[in-house]
Amino acid sequence: MGGMKPSHPEPKSFSLDELAAAAGLSRRTVRYYIQIGLLERAEGETRAARYSPQHLEQLVAIRRWTEEGISLDRVRDLLARPAAAAEARAAARPAGAVEVWSHLVVADGVEVTLEAGRAGLTPEQVREFFRAVTSAHAEIKKDGNHGKPRNRAHDRR
Repeated sequence: MGGMKPSHPEPKSFSLDELAAAAGLSRRTVRYYIQIGLLERAEGETRAARYSPQHLEQLVAIRRWTEEGISLDRVRDLLARPAAAAEARAAARPAGAVEVWSHLVVADGVEVTLEAGRAGLTPEQVREFFRAVTSAHAEIKKDGNHGKPRNRAHDRR
């Protein structure tokens, strides 16, 4: 049994490039967050520096909060108080929260609203979503088949 691998592998660590890519941020942004104290420094120095999965979790939370419009000062408070951060993640709509919602009027009686940060969508993905909804509505209205699936084979006759 000497050749068996341990049942729990070593925790993964990341280089700065790997960490930034996994978090969806630039290296410059990660370095800035370290410089202003939002993110703990890496283990090791210079090119040998390694970041833990906890660094990645922190960066993902920071990115999500900033995309939702939360200031870096408030993010610092959330990170400093884990209970507050957990509450912030758990609360879908905390009292007094300011949210930025996108609202699309597709047609009279048809509207779509979404909050991109909570939905996990980039601005380009929001635009694509709205284009798809608008296109789907136009297609359904054009077909006029009252919710029945289109018979594409019948269309070719």
